[in-house]
Amino acid sequence: MYIKDGICYAGELVPEIEVASIKILDDGMMLVDFSTGETRLFDVTSLLDKGSAFVPLASEENRRTAKVTHGFVSWLDGEIDIAPETLYLASKENY
Repeated sequence: MYIKDGICYAGELVPEIEVASIKILDDGMMLVDFSTGETRLFDVTSLLDKGSAFVPLASEENRRTAKVTHGFVSWLDGEIDIAPETLYLASKENY
């Protein structure tokens, strides 16, 4: 249990994580640099089965619109975004 901003939460405090930068690769892959200093590999196409909001990312052209805004990744001028924590958990260590 922990308290943040006067509110008591169950579980453990997780440090905030942000996306520092990205590098778009071929075949829906992206290298993501996180505020932790880690660089991880993320498969953008893995989002296609997460709901209709991500369907536009089936297009390589749309995937290439990715940019970092305020610590998270967005596509199509902010129409689609993903939380940095979710991106981190869904990515893999880059060897």
